[in-house]
Parts: sequence; structure tokens; C-alpha cells
Amino acid sequence: MALVRLALTNYRCFAERQELELRPITVVLGKNNSGKSALVRAPLVISTGIHGDSPVPLDLLQLGDDTPDFVDLVHKRLEHGSIGIELEFQGSLRLSATVQNIAEWQTQVVSKWEFGVPEDRASLEWLDADDSDDDTEKRTYQINSADHRPDEEKRVRFHGLVPRNIRHAPSLIAEFDEIRHLGPFRTRLTRLGRLSARAPQQDEFGSRTAEILIHDHVRRGGQLIDKVNEYLGDHLPGWELEVVPRYDAYSVGLKSTVTRGLWVPATDSGTGVAQVLPILVQRAQDELVPPKNHILEIIEEPELHMHPSAQAALADLYIAAIRNRRVRFLIETHSETFLLRLRRRVAERRLRASDLAFYFVDGDGASSTVRRIDVDEFGNVGYWPKGIFAENFEEVRALAVAQESRLETDAR
Repeated sequence: MALVRLALTNYRCFAERQELELRPITVVLGKNNSGKSALVRAPLVISTGIHGDSPVPLDLLQLGDDTPDFVDLVHKRLEHGSIGIELEFQGSLRLSATVQNIAEWQTQVVSKWEFGVPEDRASLEWLDADDSDDDTEKRTYQINSADHRPDEEKRVRFHGLVPRNIRHAPSLIAEFDEIRHLGPFRTRLTRLGRLSARAPQQDEFGSRTAEILIHDHVRRGGQLIDKVNEYLGDHLPGWELEVVPRYDAYSVGLKSTVTRGLWVPATDSGTGVAQVLPILVQRAQDELVPPKNHILEIIEEPELHMHPSAQAALADLYIAAIRNRRVRFLIETHSETFLLRLRRRVAERRLRASDLAFYFVDGDGASSTVRRIDVDEFGNVGYWPKGIFAENFEEVRALAVAQESRLETDAR
């Protein structure tokens, strides 16, 4: 069952409870430093408490280098603060947890926890008076569930956000989506690459793209490359991707379909090509081998360094991808063209309005809020934030004023 709703309280720049419904295509927009990235990365952070067996609620070291400390996740970085997490899955299965920082112990504790469907829920509340230090991974909770006496007190061991001796709780691990993340700065392909012993897996920087393409060329007959070239025609007409051997290594480049013999290493191609290739490769992989598990794919600024026409084509790529109902997308964007193409496809009945959600993140420097932008069946929006994507209109108006002023001056 897929994750369909997420709510956060006291999380990073969000002081009050903010809710996000995760539809097949969910798009987050807003001004710089408003909290967009913090919001779209939240499922990735939460997943560190679902997958694994860490004694702390959120094992942030899973996120790699330069990971935040827990206190960085708390609004205003309060040392004794907490964050609230609420998750809802298909079938009304819900999890809510409050994660409390204990500064003097240099750790965190799940202080409140609920899980289940509305008619059958288990709840735990930490009795901190009975836990004077952090020498044990087991803590004392007051438990209310069908399997326990009312207000029963019991020692409970948590692995991340999952208690191990509460009925049905371990099923949460199976229910939670696989989370993919592609950040806003994708790595350029190197001039030469080698064949990997195993099929490479992409990372958040898209740095394994060349390895994936080389492995496909050598081990799988180039099926993935052929599929990527189908997509590439919408973004880079007149060129196709090709892998060629170079001594004991391989080189990924672009072959002209117009000029015979013209071949350009991918390292010498435009920045936009380097940024979009990891996106195209992932889409091709999913089309060739549809995922069996539910996947939430987080993409930050997919339009980076791309011409507006290619930004619109990316929107169509994601629309095609959601035909596989197991893959959904949470996208942060600054592209008006991307959003307009999505709205246009709704009006053309090529995308259902119910498969699309827009959210606007607004901040005043002290705290941020998330507001839903409703899209109807004609692609109309119920509300649009003031000043967002108004720059083109303002520039054109200022240009017209300047031109009129000069004409009047020259006429004198």
C-alpha cells in the first residue's frame, strides 16, 4: 500500500502542522529559501526510521555525508524540542509519532506513537519518569491496544520508528514506499568509464549514469540506451546516445543522426544534457522493468539548465510514467512551463485532475506554511500565489512603458 498523505509538525521551518497529499504527480513550488526542499525531502528523512534497526527514531546517517543532526530538524533548533510525524497509507492505515530530543542523553525517544486503522489502533505513550537514563534501548510505555489491558505499562524496544513487540507494527516496514531521491545538482558524465561487475544503482547525484549505460551496452544489448534515445528525441532532436569502447574502458557520447560520422563525448555536451540524462535513464529503467513495490520518487528541479520547450517535454514524461501506478512523483520546481504543461494536459483530458496536486510553500523568515492549489478538470487553479511567475508580465509591461517613453521623447 502506497503512502498517500504526510503531515509534519514543528519540523524545520514549519512551526504549525502542515499536510501534504501525495498524488501520482505532486508538485511543490515557492520562492527561494521558503522550505520547499525541506518539505520534499521529508519522506526520505522519515524512511531512515522505517528501514533499518537503529535504536534512535531517525537514523540520519543513512542519508550520507553532511547529514543534519536531529536538532536541525526541530523548528528553531530547540535542544529539548520535538517533531510530529503523521503518515497515511492506502486503506486508511495510519501512523503518528512524536520524536522528542533528550539533550542531556544526546539521543531521541519516541514519546507518543499510534498505528493502525481507525477502528483498530494501538497507542503508546512514553513514561519518562521511569527511564532515568539512556543505558537501555528498552523504555517504559503506557500501552492501549486490543492485545493489552487498558493503560498497561510495558518495556518496549523501538527499531527506528517501529516497536518490535506491538501487534502489526512490523508490517509498517513492508507498507512504507521505497524512496528515491534525485537532487538539484546532477553530476556530469566522465570522459571514460568502466564496466561494473554488478548492475549499478543510481544515487541522488545521478553519478552512476555512465556506469548504468555502459553496463546496459555490454550486458543487455543496449535495450536501455534504445529507450533513452526514444525520450531524447523530444529533448535533443538530431542526436542519439551511444556507448563506444575506448581501449580498456568505454565512453558515453552523442551521435548525430543528421551528420554522418559526427560524435561528441557527453562531457563536451551542454549542461542541460548532463542534468536530464539521469532522469531519462530512470524512466527508461522503470519502463523496461516495471517496479513491483510502491515507489515515491523525489526530484528537485528536474528542469535545471533546460530550455523551456524541454521543460514541457519533461512534464509529459512524468505523465506517461504514472501509467505504472506503483511509481509516484514528488517534484520541486521553479518552472512555469512545466506547470503549464501539466495544466494543459488536464484540460486536454490526457491527465486526470485527481492525479495531480500543486502546493505552494510560503515563508516570512520566521516560519513557513504549505498551501494547496486546487486544479479542476479544465486545468484551472482555484488560487494562485501573488507574485509567483508574474515576472514575465512585469518585465513586458516595463519594456512597453520604456518604449512608449522613448517614442514620446523622440517625438518632441
